[in-house]
Amino acid sequence: MTNQPQHQWSKFYLKDVTFANLMMRRIYNILIVANPYDAFMLEDDGRIEEKIYNEYMELGMRYPPTFTQVSTIEEAEDILEKTNIDLVICMPGNADNDAFDVARAIKCKFTAIPCVVLTPFSHGITKRMQNEDLSIFDYVFCWLGNTNLILSIIKLIEDKMNIEQDIEEAGVQMILLVEDSIRFYSSILPHLYSFILAQSKRLSTEALNRHAATLRQRGRPKVVLARTYEEAMALYNKYRDNTLGVISDARFPFKGEKDPEAGLKLLSEIRKHDEYIPLIMQSAESENREKAEKAGFRFVDKNSKKMSLDLRHLMEEHMGFGDFIFRDPKTRKEIMRISTLKELQDNIFTIPNDSMHYHISRNHVSRWLCARAIFPVSAFLKDITWHKLQDVDTHRQIIFDAIVQYRHMKNIGIVAVFDRYKFDQYAHFARIGEGSLGGKGRGLAFLDNIIKTNTEFEQWQGVSVQIPKTLVLCTDIFDQFMEKNNLYHIALSNISDEEILNHFLKAELPQQLREDFITFFKATNTPIAIRSSSLLEDAHYQPFAGIYSTYMIPHLNDQELMLDMLESAIKGVYASVYYKDSKAYMTATSNVIDQEKMAVILQEVVGKNYDHYFYPTISGVLRSINYYPIGNETAEEGVASLALGLGKYIVDGGLTLRVSPHHPHQVLQTSDTEIALRETQTRFYALDLNDIDSLFKVDDGFNIKTLRVKEAENHGSLNYISSTYDAYDQIIREGFYPQGRKIISFTGVLQQGVFPLPELLQIAQRCGADAMKRPIEIEFACNINDDRTGSLYLLQIRPIVDSKQMLNEDVAAIDDSQCILRSHNSLGHGIIDDITDVVYVKTDDSFTAANNYYVANDIERLNKSFVDENKNYILIGPGRWGSSDHWLGIPVKWPHISAAKLIIETSLANYRIDPSQGTHFFQNLTSFGVGYFTIDENTKQGFVQQQILDEMPAIEETKYVRHVRFSQPLRILMDGKRQEGAVLFPETN
Repeated sequence: MTNQPQHQWSKFYLKDVTFANLMMRRIYNILIVANPYDAFMLEDDGRIEEKIYNEYMELGMRYPPTFTQVSTIEEAEDILEKTNIDLVICMPGNADNDAFDVARAIKCKFTAIPCVVLTPFSHGITKRMQNEDLSIFDYVFCWLGNTNLILSIIKLIEDKMNIEQDIEEAGVQMILLVEDSIRFYSSILPHLYSFILAQSKRLSTEALNRHAATLRQRGRPKVVLARTYEEAMALYNKYRDNTLGVISDARFPFKGEKDPEAGLKLLSEIRKHDEYIPLIMQSAESENREKAEKAGFRFVDKNSKKMSLDLRHLMEEHMGFGDFIFRDPKTRKEIMRISTLKELQDNIFTIPNDSMHYHISRNHVSRWLCARAIFPVSAFLKDITWHKLQDVDTHRQIIFDAIVQYRHMKNIGIVAVFDRYKFDQYAHFARIGEGSLGGKGRGLAFLDNIIKTNTEFEQWQGVSVQIPKTLVLCTDIFDQFMEKNNLYHIALSNISDEEILNHFLKAELPQQLREDFITFFKATNTPIAIRSSSLLEDAHYQPFAGIYSTYMIPHLNDQELMLDMLESAIKGVYASVYYKDSKAYMTATSNVIDQEKMAVILQEVVGKNYDHYFYPTISGVLRSINYYPIGNETAEEGVASLALGLGKYIVDGGLTLRVSPHHPHQVLQTSDTEIALRETQTRFYALDLNDIDSLFKVDDGFNIKTLRVKEAENHGSLNYISSTYDAYDQIIREGFYPQGRKIISFTGVLQQGVFPLPELLQIAQRCGADAMKRPIEIEFACNINDDRTGSLYLLQIRPIVDSKQMLNEDVAAIDDSQCILRSHNSLGHGIIDDITDVVYVKTDDSFTAANNYYVANDIERLNKSFVDENKNYILIGPGRWGSSDHWLGIPVKWPHISAAKLIIETSLANYRIDPSQGTHFFQNLTSFGVGYFTIDENTKQGFVQQQILDEMPAIEETKYVRHVRFSQPLRILMDGKRQEGAVLFPETN
């Protein structure tokens, strides 16, 4: 964007319009009253219903009407009394009972129903009509057997029914046709509507998907017919701000008398109010041409055989229909032709100054946008006239800025059909394919809509909230890939993960995707995350969080190498559906793996480039239920886990900062110097931009590097998110200082108001939970700039499914003697009373975290036997379950403990690890009703009567693990609101 001086329009807000609320009143059922001959001609020769239907379909319009035909007034009245009829058309009758008599009889009895008379024109009819009171009828038309006239009548009446509401709702435009000649308006209306409806089909191409394209056609200009000067002026005065143009006859009634100059008077009066509005006079009297052109009006000769073509050309040139043609004002030579809004945006700075001045001084740009139903931009630009701002370059910038804002506004909350000719840096969310978006894709689309519909996110200047630029390859691309490459027999076999991946990497993606990917590269200009989005992933009741692969690739100048890396990443995500852990998870959740379908999300990675490493200032996970409240926090206020760098660090169970967005000044981990030094982040994850190996591995984090916080200090990314430890005074100083160890405390954001992250998270939590009608989890990332501006990116939303079981007991009041174990820091809610088995890690004097890998192997093997037997168990062990660092706990993955119904982490006197924070386990635990207890006997936070377990005979025992079984089921109680949990001994009979 060019740098221009500030002007009063440099900051503006475009009001969005929704086309769904337009054209709400329709003609659905039409009654035709005609003599048998005309009825036969319509049905057999005219095939009116078929023709109308075909006309609607060809124009992409919905709701074609149905027709009922009768021959007599009695039959008509019978139908009208029994059926909802929206329009009555009376056609030529016979000598005793003509169309006027029929129409009058019907209209007198059914006054609210629009009634139209079709009559042939002969000398006798014309003479009779001079003495006929036509005011009772809505319209009278000349019928020459052309069924296109029927379509025009329907649209004319629908326009009349909807114009007021549609103008108020969206600023729809009106074309005012002033003509009292029944014969002439019967002839010109079909041509006019044919042109307008074809234009509406063209303007629908500005929409982002098929549904939006269909709705967009409702924004076409309305045609309103006036038959006298007074009627015309009344309509113009009512809708003057939304009048696209006026087409007027020269001779029509003025003050009750035919006036040969009524047209000149009308157009001259309108010109006084609007110097830009296109005014066209049409007349059969050739001498009116000179008068019209002298007054500055366009002229169409009614006698011309190409009259309709002449009118069409004038509408294209002056009412904004068709392409926008930039012309040389002196020679009238075409300089550039613009077909779409994006083309105007791309070329606005290349139009010569004199041509630009010519068009903007005549309001042509606003009118062209108006004719294309781009009402917010048109309405905004219409007010910025040449008189107010006589600066061509500033006009260019304003037009450009308005288009950018409009495209951004229309993209938010919409899943567009990907079009490589439209997708650019201002595009937002698109799909390739007709299949499903998958779980994450649906979540992203839903998040995008939440952001769009909640303006609370917009209250901070310099702060934006959005989802990253996203392209989804739908599930049908996956089907096509699997079938074309004959991969199912490989995928469903028992070969190793590495062999499966190698087969997938050798397969071919559809060739046409490569050009689409290049377009996406150019639009993002950042590293790209290739994320799984399966049908089952993040579903409401069985979320598959963290089961499948997510790769990241750097942005490269070498497009071919970047394409190779992207395709390998996509194939790697597809392959991960069939890895050993995925198959185990499928079995554990009673799903069938060949029913799983994979969509893939291509998404810009949130972050900045720091010395060939790429990562965001903050990553986080927000949950609307806080199972670990401290102080005056409540469970309903939610909790966030924050970390420097890529969010994979949180997923992998790294040290994060836990904070309630409602209590940002209350952070347990930074409340004490010793705790802060021990329990805050010392490492973080970043994408290595120099790792460009296209030979992808099963490990999706192969190019994610673990860096020390000291390196981020050198990058300059800690200014607002760190505190500094002063070793000399042994205190932590809030803020970034040159000397001393940096503590990742997020103090600038949480306590000093550098960036409104706590407030934004409160809004996201409230709006997300309200929209989903259940507890939620949101992943996010944040970039904060040196000037304290920044962007919050919402990356995913998924429901947290709470147990439906009612817990009426006061768990804390149960006597210790009834409990085999209890926790005052428990996760989960409900009652489980069908488990007899306990698996626990042996914690005698020989225990050391160095053996935790062997412990994990034993537990994985035991878990498989429980899965095979379709049984569950209680799992007890020291440290953090699922930690990627085996020194902090047992490094199991979820499929390795998937049969556990209650998981307990304990502390030992010589092995005290603080409770785990924020892995994907949380989602799986809540989804499957699994409890998670934290017990620290050193601080009286519960107990385990392990001596009782040790005295029981073992079903199986290894060097590291014991499995025991009770004769009767244990009773597990979990109070999620109070964080109280207990396992009760079996009841004795």
